[in-house]
Amino acid sequence: MILSGREIKKRMGSTLIIDPFDPALLGPNSYNLRLHSDLLIYDTPVLDMKANNPTKKMTIPEEGLVLEPGILYLGRTIEYTKTTDCVPMLEGRSSIGRLGLFIHVTAGFGDVGFSGYWTLEMFCVHPIRIYAGVQLCQIFYHSIEGEFDPYSSKKYQNNTGVQPSLLYKDFEK
Repeated sequence: MILSGREIKKRMGSTLIIDPFDPALLGPNSYNLRLHSDLLIYDTPVLDMKANNPTKKMTIPEEGLVLEPGILYLGRTIEYTKTTDCVPMLEGRSSIGRLGLFIHVTAGFGDVGFSGYWTLEMFCVHPIRIYAGVQLCQIFYHSIEGEFDPYSSKKYQNNTGVQPSLLYKDFEK
């Protein structure tokens, strides 16, 4: 089951946290999340799964930033989220997708117990000017059936900013 907007609001501050929370961003069954001004791009022509690939930080200026096709931009939400008893899911807003901007390449599925900011894997098919603070995506929550183990990964839990891939840590085991 997907939680309704009313249920999201009812659980806010107890089993669900969205900080900052603005009731104006709440929809019938989701909550719109906004784009922070910090971005990362990879600073190497070939990415290596076993390496901590170098990144370059960018900041979206007030006048916006034009994203170019063929480049993966990593952004993050302004909002910090936490869930203790639901599975969070992230989807791009249809208005954004209709402009050719995809906000997650593969990582729209969260884990029950996740706590942090969402890293957005942004890719465009046409040059597009973006702005910090835009309502870029929406989070919605599925209830979970049965006993579960909450998310406890050391890689992405309690993050504080844009996070590049930490897949290389899987090879260190």
